[in-house]
Amino acid sequence: MALKRGLNKGKGLAALIDTENVKDSGKGNGNGNNEGVLMLNISQVEPNREQPRKNFNEDELQELAESIKQHGVISPLLVKERDGYYEIVAGERRWRAATIAGLKEVPVIVRDLTEQEILEISIIENLQRVDLNPIEEALAYKRLMTEFDMTQDEVADRVSKSRTAIANSVRLLKLSENVQQMLIDDMISSGHARALLGIDNEEEQFVLAQRVFDEKLSVRDIEKIVKNRSKEKTEKKKLETQFSNVYTDIETKLKDRLSTKVKVTGKENGSGKIEIEFFSGDELERIMDLIGKKD
Repeated sequence: MALKRGLNKGKGLAALIDTENVKDSGKGNGNGNNEGVLMLNISQVEPNREQPRKNFNEDELQELAESIKQHGVISPLLVKERDGYYEIVAGERRWRAATIAGLKEVPVIVRDLTEQEILEISIIENLQRVDLNPIEEALAYKRLMTEFDMTQDEVADRVSKSRTAIANSVRLLKLSENVQQMLIDDMISSGHARALLGIDNEEEQFVLAQRVFDEKLSVRDIEKIVKNRSKEKTEKKKLETQFSNVYTDIETKLKDRLSTKVKVTGKENGSGKIEIEFFSGDELERIMDLIGKKD
């Protein structure tokens, strides 16, 4: 099965998964209109170990479990038959909630999928969920690009988002691990995180992220701080260049005058030092004579 079609908003995985050639057990889930759906003992079904999504909201799972107790699992899980069990391709959240609800069986659709198709479907199913945290989302996009050699435009088309949205999401992975964790823990917003990308130093980045949380700084506050730091850095570099040019000129003049290696270093406050090399006592006397000699 080739997953080449774009995923239209609101259409779910049906926009990607063909319903032809579904393995049919010959029995539905009791609703009378679920041809191709197989009822499996819940113990025969296991999660995909490569599942992109790692965090599940316990409160939402409990709410879904209560709904399942009343109405059952309305949408079948998509699974692949493995050696002795069925691996979930899409629907792990429903499976977890069904387990909490105490169900003995769950409805599934069995598909013969390649490993690439399994991973892509798992990623795209998770990307449709609004509670996926920004780092999980960014990692999902990155996997689509690296493991399937997809461009940002192709990923954008596949998940029905703009290329800019994909680019901004993936950029979050350039943040330090500490700041990424703060984003995962909802201590800072994605807007704050993108603004922090303007700081290269990871330690400074983390310190400023902590200020966001402690001082309740807005995104605009962070943008202003980052802009000022960038301006200060540029001015400092410009000043250092000016000092460097002055010192280089002084070094050249002293080298010509003393006929030996000279190094001049300075500090921002105007202080500094001059290093003059000599290789013998006679040469030291010669240099001293030249220093004391009046033009």
